[in-house]
Amino acid sequence: MPIKTIGIFGAGKLGIVIAQLALKAGYRVAIAGSGDPQKIALTTKILAPGAEAFDAVTAIQASDIIILALPLSKYRSLPKDALKGKLVIDAMNYWWEVDGEKSAIINDGFSSSETVQAFLSESRVVKGFSHMGYHDLLDGAKVAGDPHRKAIAVAGDDDTAAVASLVDALGFDPLDIGTLANGVYLEPGNQTFGANVNAAELATLVEQAKAKKQLHYAT
Repeated sequence: MPIKTIGIFGAGKLGIVIAQLALKAGYRVAIAGSGDPQKIALTTKILAPGAEAFDAVTAIQASDIIILALPLSKYRSLPKDALKGKLVIDAMNYWWEVDGEKSAIINDGFSSSETVQAFLSESRVVKGFSHMGYHDLLDGAKVAGDPHRKAIAVAGDDDTAAVASLVDALGFDPLDIGTLANGVYLEPGNQTFGANVNAAELATLVEQAKAKKQLHYAT
């Protein structure tokens, strides 16, 4: 089914920027924070005029796709029952200063997105919009075919085509890097993190991140 309404969990800098891009691309946008939607209504109205603030369950019900732009440590607070069957884009990253001890947040031996997928076991999780800074997202959107268009990587076991189509609609070239497990190559500490480059350059950075991790395991 075509994506008409995008639900965004998180009204921080990343969530607002994605909302702005989605509105510009012609999508309806539903934003949810934690708790009473009135807490984010004014921020939404001023920074993303046209977006609507809802409680989490209402935002899910109104949306065709959900983007998680929350602190990673908040993923266990998501209404997993309401998210059953939904396509969920994980744009979250682990930050010690915000999330606390990593071992308490991410399952041992797994990427952060695999951990989110394990929690949302009846949803389809795809990693995306996670490696580029919000300021680059805001300033970097270009029409398809623009020689200066930048790329955003997506990783998932299912529905990557739908997410890639959304990336394209929001102004970036999608780069499918394979399974959800490969999302680990987009996490902080890799060459890809913070990358604001074209698709060919991003593909090279992904390969460098893979080689670095393989060297780490070898030693």
